[in-house]
Amino acid sequence: MSTVKQLIILVLIATFLVACAAASQPVAQPAQDEAQAAEAKPAESEAQAAAPKEKYFFGFSQAHNGHPWRVNQTANVRDYWAANLTDEVNMVFTDGQNKPEKQTADVEDLISQGIDVLILTPVTADAMTPVTKKAIEGGIKVITLDREVSTPVTLHIGADNKQIGRAAAKYIAEELLKGKGNIIEIQGTLGASATIDRNVEFMEGLKEYPDVKVIASQTADYSREPALKYMEDMLQRFGPGEFTVVYAHNDEMALGAIQALKTANRLEDVFVVGIDGQNEAFDAIKAGEMTATFTYPNGGKEGVEYAYKLMQGEKIESPLVLDSVKVDASNIDEWVGKGF
Repeated sequence: MSTVKQLIILVLIATFLVACAAASQPVAQPAQDEAQAAEAKPAESEAQAAAPKEKYFFGFSQAHNGHPWRVNQTANVRDYWAANLTDEVNMVFTDGQNKPEKQTADVEDLISQGIDVLILTPVTADAMTPVTKKAIEGGIKVITLDREVSTPVTLHIGADNKQIGRAAAKYIAEELLKGKGNIIEIQGTLGASATIDRNVEFMEGLKEYPDVKVIASQTADYSREPALKYMEDMLQRFGPGEFTVVYAHNDEMALGAIQALKTANRLEDVFVVGIDGQNEAFDAIKAGEMTATFTYPNGGKEGVEYAYKLMQGEKIESPLVLDSVKVDASNIDEWVGKGF
């Protein structure tokens, strides 16, 4: 055999051996690789979903920043957030200006901005219910402060207005009137849950005292000037001794009534009772011009604190009830300077 033929045979044999060796190696299974990849992707997505957001976004919708109690509430919200949670939470603040249509538009805007939590003090319950439902249906956690809406929310924080109404009735009927006398009531914003509770439960409480009567009742919208004017009208309508107590749904209105009574030189004959715990009211109690007030914590600090806890996954029972205390001459020294 020639040398050339021998070389050709050797090349063919080598090629055959290489092919056999390649055939003996395991072949990758594309379907198996794709399945493994598919299994890995959900695990990665779940890990990403479980990771907390870098920063939460809270919206605070105030009913009316034109009132001292609510100005203080907004300040409490802002101060707690600024002192504790600016690294974890972005916040935006709005003012409904005591107009349901304005506050509804504010909340609509907050929803469109993608907030995680809505902290809401509604102007009135019914007017703010539809947009509150919209927020909840959109997956937003809703916390109401002070006033409520007519639908369940994630958490309500506030003092118990029903209990305050009953306590005021008992205090006025038993301690001030000794079971007999006439009252003038000054109500807050009509339709607000606080106003409803402070009126309805007060009237229910008075049913136990048949000789105690509410002889006049009108709204002054939680504001001092309308309360002053209403009291001036009542002083024209009722002479000295025809009423003995003014029950006002907040301290601002109580202070307006006191101003009218002082001008008419009739304050000495009338007990004036308010709600809130305003520093000016405490000063008036200390001076002997106002009889009593029931403190009403605004829940601003708690609103932000518990909004963050909810976003961290904590379960919190609703409502979160804040304590109210009756302040009168017997304990006023403990409270002077501790209001707003």
